[in-house]
Amino acid sequence: MVMQNITEWTTLTGKYITLIPLKQERHEEFARAIEDGQLNQLWYANVPAPEGVEAEIDRRLSLHAQGKMLPFVVIDNQTNTAIGMTSYMNIDANMPRLEIGSTWYAKSAQRSPVNTEAKLLLLEYAFEKLGCVAIELRTHFLNNQSRRAIERLGAKLDGILRCHMRTKNGLVRDTCVYSILQSEWPAIKAHIEWLMAKPR
Repeated sequence: MVMQNITEWTTLTGKYITLIPLKQERHEEFARAIEDGQLNQLWYANVPAPEGVEAEIDRRLSLHAQGKMLPFVVIDNQTNTAIGMTSYMNIDANMPRLEIGSTWYAKSAQRSPVNTEAKLLLLEYAFEKLGCVAIELRTHFLNNQSRRAIERLGAKLDGILRCHMRTKNGLVRDTCVYSILQSEWPAIKAHIEWLMAKPR
């Protein structure tokens, strides 16, 4: 049973990061984060160019207004600056189930606790507050870094959607679909908390 509307704005706070509602005022911070690693040049990832950030924020906020997305800003707790974006998307409120996606982080935040904690916060809220029965995570078949990160969380590969969509450079993408079920969440939560706590 859903305890509240999935797209209701909320803030999720962790040790390293805080996920806050997406706002246009942060677009200059996003542009700097994208320039950190030239993320928009990654052919297999859908990250906007710095000059396209304002339009991307408008796109996500429009989907939110339609009840199709809950977009977040990823804030570094030490610097209080935006270091990335993530979203609940492909929302099925009747089940309920959703996908965690449209995620990117500044290069300096990659291979750090940031992504693991973001996924912990998002999964915990979706399963424990929104009553989701399943959470999906998707990525490009050739994005090995993303696939390893998803598998490290404990998500299982449901399958590969062949010729699923076009990337920004016009190439056809095969999409790997992973999921975590509500029944799996207690064990996966314990696993993710261990990943966060273990010595690095």
